[in-house]
Amino acid sequence: MLANPWSDHTQIGPWIIVTPVVGALIIGFMAKYGSEKIKGHGIPEAMEAVLTTRSRIEAKVAILKPLSATIAIGTGGPFGAEGPIIQTGGAMGSLVGQFLSTTATERKVLLACGAGAGMAATFNTPIAGVILAIELLLFEFRSRSFIPLVIACTLATSVRALLLGQRSMFTMGNVNFDVPQGLPFYLLLGILSGIVAIGFTKALYRIEDLFQRLPLDDLWHPAIGALGLGIIGFFVPRVLGVGYDTISDILNNNLGLKLLLLVALLKALAMLISLGSGTSGGLLAPMFMSSAALGGAFAMVMNTIFPSLHLSPGAYALVAMAAVFGSASRATFAFIVFAFEITRDYNAILPLMLGCVVADMIALRYLPNSIMTEKLARRGFHVPDQFEVNAMKALRVAEVMRTDVKSIPEEMTALDLAKKMAHGVPGFDLTQGLPIISADGK
Repeated sequence: MLANPWSDHTQIGPWIIVTPVVGALIIGFMAKYGSEKIKGHGIPEAMEAVLTTRSRIEAKVAILKPLSATIAIGTGGPFGAEGPIIQTGGAMGSLVGQFLSTTATERKVLLACGAGAGMAATFNTPIAGVILAIELLLFEFRSRSFIPLVIACTLATSVRALLLGQRSMFTMGNVNFDVPQGLPFYLLLGILSGIVAIGFTKALYRIEDLFQRLPLDDLWHPAIGALGLGIIGFFVPRVLGVGYDTISDILNNNLGLKLLLLVALLKALAMLISLGSGTSGGLLAPMFMSSAALGGAFAMVMNTIFPSLHLSPGAYALVAMAAVFGSASRATFAFIVFAFEITRDYNAILPLMLGCVVADMIALRYLPNSIMTEKLARRGFHVPDQFEVNAMKALRVAEVMRTDVKSIPEEMTALDLAKKMAHGVPGFDLTQGLPIISADGK
């Protein structure tokens, strides 16, 4: 695990405030004169390509998106690389599809393969990569897409293992998940996680709206957000940078309650201000850190109130991490599996299932659109949020056809028919066509 170079502000002093602003200015120019698609955290942009451009993504997006994310993170942005990697992988799949002159459906599968492979390779979670692509990009579960998607995620994870080894992105020691005694507290944490997911989503788009109202060119918005980030980071340097090492510290219960509360609040605030300003960066890592700190703090507070409980902060941090992002993104199943793949501990399954679905239930009730689809919904695009059987394949013709239609004898005149239709004779009204029958019934 790489150490966070921003963990001690005494190393660079006041420059910790200026450095993010410089990076944000570069990103602002890249967005204005390169491509607007580099803004945001990547996944909604991939979804937009599927819905609006027949899964076509420009080649320059595949270049500028990872470059802009690298600049944002390298200058202290509180983001992860996973969202841009997912978008970049999707762009590469789309480019392959365009080069081979494929259909829109085939390009969608290739885009999803690239995105899922990016997720799988980033976190060493191949199953979660497959499920995430199905839930957020494919909107279908068919052999034509499932088979290539599994192959892509398998190969991507294998390449990652060759280059980086088999270790997961986050390290986590043995944790007591306290099943079944702890299930009531996982239920409470699920409710809290759902509320936090709603707050994250509403706050992010509220901040975006506020930036759009500024009487300034969009080019300067990321720099303003970065200034707020730098001020927060000067006092709590842990909010700067990717923060995978801090997430591992939280999962291993290496942080105290006060620091957990600071990280939960200020990492979220730093992410919302920065991302809401229109810069480039991944949403997963900052939400993981903030929600994991929330889960760990929840366990510590419960232990303070009920000293006999001995809840494991690491276990609750893991569940909150999956529950908050899963419910905010409407990809609950993907992040149940994701958290399990991190721990490889079967004892985590029941807490994860309970906490995540309860959080999802809360978010579904009070959040019309997910954190991924709100931007698209505002533009008038409908994003499928569930899998449905094709109605034309599920119904028989006999179940929907009209049976009260009158037949017309071949000897009837057009005048007689017009009179029956004009007088509303049952069977001759509200009908686009009537059968004319011969004397022998043909």
